[in-house]
Amino acid sequence: MEKNNRVVHHPILGELKIKGLVNFTFNDQVFSGLEGETIAAALLASGVRTLRCQEETGTPRGIYCNIGHCYECRVQVDGRMGVRACLTPIRNGMKVHSGEKLPTPFKKEGDAL
Repeated sequence: MEKNNRVVHHPILGELKIKGLVNFTFNDQVFSGLEGETIAAALLASGVRTLRCQEETGTPRGIYCNIGHCYECRVQVDGRMGVRACLTPIRNGMKVHSGEKLPTPFKKEGDAL
């Protein structure tokens, strides 16, 4: 793993039980995470904070609620769009891509959102 920002010792939960490593890609860059870990947790532990951009404004979005309510962590997984990274476990060979700013034909540059 490139970087490790995981909590490996928690005062209440105790020591993190290290499981096998899983390799996946995010925006064509290879990352490793722990077996059973979600996409969001594995990327966060590797130092990735931005998971996608807001479709109209292009502002960065990352992990917000981390329990599947807010949909801010939507990514594309193996070609399937709108997958919540905070709920989806990583798999070996999984291809994850962030969302990008989309063209919005209904608004002109400078229009209020």
